[in-house]
Amino acid sequence: MKNKLDLITEKARNNKRLKFTSLIHHINEANLVKCYQELKRNRASGIDNVTVEEYGRNLKENINNLLIRLKTKSYKPQPVKRVYIPKPGKRDEKRGLGLPTVEDKLVQLMVKKILEAIYETDFLETSYGFRPNRNCIQAVYKINQEVMKKPINFIAEVDIRKFFDTLSHYWLQRCLEERIADPNLMWLVRQILKAGVIDNGKYQVNDQGAMQGGNLSPLLANIYLHYVLDLWFEKEFKLQTKGYVQLIKYCDDFVVCCESEQDAKGFLEQLEERFSKFGLSVSPDKTKVVKFGRKAWQLWKKGGEKPQTFDFLGFTHYCGTSRNGYFSMVHKTSKKNLNRKVQEIKEWVKVVKNSRPLKEWWPVLKAKLIGHYGYFGISGNYRSLQQFYYLVKRIIFKGINRRSQRKSMTWEVFQQYLQWNPLPVPRIYHPLYKTTSK
Repeated sequence: MKNKLDLITEKARNNKRLKFTSLIHHINEANLVKCYQELKRNRASGIDNVTVEEYGRNLKENINNLLIRLKTKSYKPQPVKRVYIPKPGKRDEKRGLGLPTVEDKLVQLMVKKILEAIYETDFLETSYGFRPNRNCIQAVYKINQEVMKKPINFIAEVDIRKFFDTLSHYWLQRCLEERIADPNLMWLVRQILKAGVIDNGKYQVNDQGAMQGGNLSPLLANIYLHYVLDLWFEKEFKLQTKGYVQLIKYCDDFVVCCESEQDAKGFLEQLEERFSKFGLSVSPDKTKVVKFGRKAWQLWKKGGEKPQTFDFLGFTHYCGTSRNGYFSMVHKTSKKNLNRKVQEIKEWVKVVKNSRPLKEWWPVLKAKLIGHYGYFGISGNYRSLQQFYYLVKRIIFKGINRRSQRKSMTWEVFQQYLQWNPLPVPRIYHPLYKTTSK
């Protein structure tokens, strides 16, 4: 499979106008078996309640049956099961996720591999979300480089209103047709998009949107915004600006670094007009222009107004001062993300403290701490890591002592237990400041 996908990638890279007319044949038994091997075994099942292990007991028979339905176009994806998770920093608001069946996950994963082989050659360097060998920290590093090395004075912070719920199927198909001319693959994508949703036992038809939770949705989102936002920004908006501007995007989350306030405000005005053509809109209360950068910091040091901050990818970004007294862009865990992570640990401890011995869930706690440090452990954020570490220790101590009416462990004994069974301490995983400039 990899060799054939590599050939597709090579053709797509060599000819940016090439439209692929024959792709569906890559969805075959051998490739679907490989996709099955990539599925995670611990994920929740779809509406049929069939787990990955159960589907694999008769894997060859199940895949052959699936291929027959795909070839005869009798394949109908089952509706995804909608579940709700709390929104970051908003305990009263929840985000809907869709859980496809194992069979539909297989199809989506294979379609994703085919489309990814083509569109990865088209996506721009400033797009970081849900792409191979790219991640959030690289996007944060890019912002840091822009602010530290370019004449950035303003940040346009944008929030797309319910992007995954309002994505237009019509315009998505038009975007795909820029590269895909295989009617069978296009038919399959349409089937996936209109599969529908089961929400609290009721079926809902999908006439727009791409349900989060599937393998394919993030890539479709990237393709959509590649044409609606990225190319428009590079080929149209940039040509009109008076100063330096740069877009940095992680799927539907993005900011624009600007030299002039006029360009920053102009971008937001034109963006609303651009989005309205494609069924999208921005959230007015979460979309704004903030004064940010070296000049704003210098004015503040001279007695002027303190530079504003902005949130992006779980961090609050603000203008700070280095140890040598120079300007430095600083990144710390945002309050809402810190509170959310602490709350997640608190709720998890409530569940495990009475159901499993301490020695069994202690390694899981260690993994959770390492995971937190692995994401938020960037230069300048050590204090927030320490705060998280301290709060987690307090949660664990209280949790242990709430297992019975009498106090089972004093703080001194708990500290001794930590010496015997130490928790991972905060550390910086991602150094950002390799050079210092005035």
